[in-house]
Amino acid sequence: MQRRAVVIGGSISGLLAAHLLRDIGWDAIVFERNAVKLTGRGAGISTQAQFRDIMRRIGVPFDDSMGIQVDRLICLDRSGNIVLEKPTARTMSAWARLYGELLAKLPAEKYRLGMQFVRAEPGQDGVTAVFADGSRVRADLLIGADGVRSTVREQFLPALMPSYAGYVAWRAMIAEEDIPPRGREIFGVYTFCLPEGELFLGYPVPGRNDETSVGRRAYNIVWYRPAPADTLLVELCTDAAGRRHGLAIPPPLIRREIINDVKAAARALIAPQAAAIFNAAQPFFQPIFDLESPRLVFGRVVLMGDAAFVARPHVGAGVTKAALDAQSLAEALRAAGDEIEAALAHYERRQLAFGRGLVALGREEGAYLSAQAKPRSHRNDGELHRDAESVVEMHNARTAKIQRLIAARGT
Repeated sequence: MQRRAVVIGGSISGLLAAHLLRDIGWDAIVFERNAVKLTGRGAGISTQAQFRDIMRRIGVPFDDSMGIQVDRLICLDRSGNIVLEKPTARTMSAWARLYGELLAKLPAEKYRLGMQFVRAEPGQDGVTAVFADGSRVRADLLIGADGVRSTVREQFLPALMPSYAGYVAWRAMIAEEDIPPRGREIFGVYTFCLPEGELFLGYPVPGRNDETSVGRRAYNIVWYRPAPADTLLVELCTDAAGRRHGLAIPPPLIRREIINDVKAAARALIAPQAAAIFNAAQPFFQPIFDLESPRLVFGRVVLMGDAAFVARPHVGAGVTKAALDAQSLAEALRAAGDEIEAALAHYERRQLAFGRGLVALGREEGAYLSAQAKPRSHRNDGELHRDAESVVEMHNARTAKIQRLIAARGT
């Protein structure tokens, strides 16, 4: 009899799990809480070789149309001068591009929208997913792939909460055709700026309708800025009606004066080429969190992706971790045959260490922002060059560390 998995969460992590379980002969059904597809969401992302390999295994050829190759990295000072220039090799893609390809490969009846998960009920040799509309779906396995605010994790680890890192990432994406003339000179390169206590990154990604041809691409921005939880973050997360939204606010509710202030800060603090692009975009912010689950398996329920661990985005391995989680689970289930509990125990041993390692690496990279926040007035060119060199060295070391973490999982 064919085994069945219920996957809670219809983002990239859940789709990867469904595809890789189907690849080993399981029936996998994805349940997404939102009533509409997630095609308009997400931003630019970097990809690792392992992720690209897993996409090919699923049947998505990771060719030139899937991302944009970036071969040059520069750091700009506040006046727009290049203080560091180095060769690089990066494949920059977009969340929506990857999501669309994964969704298109899944049979439509295996992806159900508007299904709000309520709880998992354990049973003999299985588990039942209960949804807000009263429907119940029994399966051999339930996978919690529903992100940082996971309702699956909340049931089994109710006291575990994401830990705020003390800063936010201002994000924006703008179509290539809308970039002002001043910003076009940096479009094709990986660009960063280093205001004191902050880090600004910009790079090209696939554009509207996933276009990667010249003139139809997009530019992605991530700007890390300090925001103490009890002061500035409260202000940022208060809407125009005075309502506070905890540690995060829906982008449409960000007040106009907040947007105006951050655009003014861009003009004052970062290179004019980068500021021109940022000011032409519609930015929003994302508070940065850490999350470490002490366990991943609860009977026939398993956590993966951001539902299990959240590493700060400096690591650039979020989709890679989700893919490796799904691959590890599928491999363990295939090897164990009918011994599902043994397979889940094997998965937990491998992916717990991997997740903890990525979270630690994200904190290590984030410590750079804390170091930069120490009072320092008017850094000269030599100091800025050394700071830029340290960022590049940190990136190179991070890539090697991620590969070591992957290798250390064993078999």
